[in-house]
Amino acid sequence: MLQGALAGLAAGGLYAVLAVCLTLMSRLVRVVNFAQSATGMFGCYVAVFLSVQFGLPTWPATVAGIVLGGLLSALLGWIISTWLAEADTGTRSAVTVAVLLLLISLSFILFGNKPQPFHPILDGPALTVGGVVISQVTVVTVLLAALVAVASRLVLSRTSAGVELRALSERPTTAELLGIPAKRLSVAVWAATGVVSTLVVSIVAPSQSNDATSLAMLVVPAAAAALLGGFRRLDLAVAGGLVLGLVQGAAAQVDGLSVARYFLPFAVIVALLLWSQRKEVWDAAR
Repeated sequence: MLQGALAGLAAGGLYAVLAVCLTLMSRLVRVVNFAQSATGMFGCYVAVFLSVQFGLPTWPATVAGIVLGGLLSALLGWIISTWLAEADTGTRSAVTVAVLLLLISLSFILFGNKPQPFHPILDGPALTVGGVVISQVTVVTVLLAALVAVASRLVLSRTSAGVELRALSERPTTAELLGIPAKRLSVAVWAATGVVSTLVVSIVAPSQSNDATSLAMLVVPAAAAALLGGFRRLDLAVAGGLVLGLVQGAAAQVDGLSVARYFLPFAVIVALLLWSQRKEVWDAAR
């Protein structure tokens, strides 16, 4: 079971990175980006297409896919910042649901409905702890999750751009009146999270269910992890993603629980939502 749990840690690192991106998007640009993993999926699919159809080596194709993922995310951010700047969070988030469905449909049209032949950019064991083999993918995704969270905190607390972003998230009207470039900063946040999402999906996709729908719906466990931190705390988002991956990996080793692991993120989301609304729920029940 320990081997299974550690195997699930690779997925946990992926959830954690996406959860950090979701938390940043929620805090800084007032949107729950349901297309977070879909843009990563589409960038990865384009990378595979460039590699298979044009013979581009794996790394250049992967870089091209990561750049495309960042550009797609930036384009979506530009559209929302331009035409939905004054809309509430629900409306802005609903647009990303439409983009999620659009990218899944577009991937089916362009690349078919079969999983793509991903070439792993990381492969093999990294180290052995107590007889348990830990893969390179696991080490890199976990470190990447911690790195993205720490780097985000440092940028937000110690740079002028971070101060401007926090001002925009807390007092948007006042910040704009002071001359802070809201649209440019918002698009930069979208682009950065798009690049990070595509990068981590590129690392993990060869070892996961790599059809378009499965990769795009990775936003569900990521949302469960982000919800643990209330879409505010980066440390809890990282912890939530890693624990969720560990539990899913351990459950995969138990016959009676192997199917239930797929429903675990939904159960976590429902439980956390009910807990956050417990006073209203209990009052209604009485």
